Amino acid sequence: MYELTLTGNTLDHYMAQINQYKLLDRETERELALRYREENDLEAAQRLVCSNLRFVVKIAHEYRAYGLKLLDLIQEGNIGLMKAVKKFNPERNNRLISYAVWWIRAYIHNFIINSWSMVKIGTTQARRKLFFKLKQTQDQLQRNTGETSDDAVAEYLHVNAAEVREMTTRLSGDQSLDVEFIEGEGQTWLDKLASSDTDQEHLLIESEEESSRKSAVEQALGTLKSREQEIVRARILADSPATLQQLAEHFSISRERVRQVEKRALERLRTCMETHAAE
Repeated sequence: MYELTLTGNTLDHYMAQINQYKLLDRETERELALRYREENDLEAAQRLVCSNLRFVVKIAHEYRAYGLKLLDLIQEGNIGLMKAVKKFNPERNNRLISYAVWWIRAYIHNFIINSWSMVKIGTTQARRKLFFKLKQTQDQLQRNTGETSDDAVAEYLHVNAAEVREMTTRLSGDQSLDVEFIEGEGQTWLDKLASSDTDQEHLLIESEEESSRKSAVEQALGTLKSREQEIVRARILADSPATLQQLAEHFSISRERVRQVEKRALERLRTCMETHAAE
């Protein structure tokens, strides 16, 4: 794979460069991916990477509150994109970006974990999960049940409530949006907040991610037993989630037994989803 480096001192300069590359339609993308996969055509690989660089920028923006330079996050995301191009299998009939988003996020996550100096977050799996999932989980629980206590978050993420409290405290001092994201250049995080208008690239990412996610979830659900599927659908996937008591009465078992079945099923789903993401 050819070497890719960020040039220029500002995000605007970099964006002007990558916007020169046109988005690829499905057929062209597939043809290029086959050429690289079967013939090791590096020019084809370069076109695949360059046409998707703008998506890396959009994904990197999601992590701008961690206090790291946006260009550094983009660089790491670009490495993830190149890794995805190497492993992409066009025969599976998926778009490259729907597959690459997993690799892009993984490389950005690792960079943040290794570089973030604002807090010492530790390297255990539970703390890594909390670092990136805490706010998302709190928002989801607020929408679904209205219950956002530390105990509720801990149960949902299968971690210790004390770790939830610790991470909440550490992440409570969010960086001001008035801080410069490239020191000395005068532009702040607020200047670079994404527009509220949804553009075509963002819509494509959302559509592809949603399609891939639904397919992976349905495939993973198929590995569960009938009762496990019903409990997961009722507790996690339903618009109005059922309570443990409701399911206990439905299946004529205890609330604790429902909780155990749900926990086991979610662990199996998580394993299946992680396997899918790594493929």
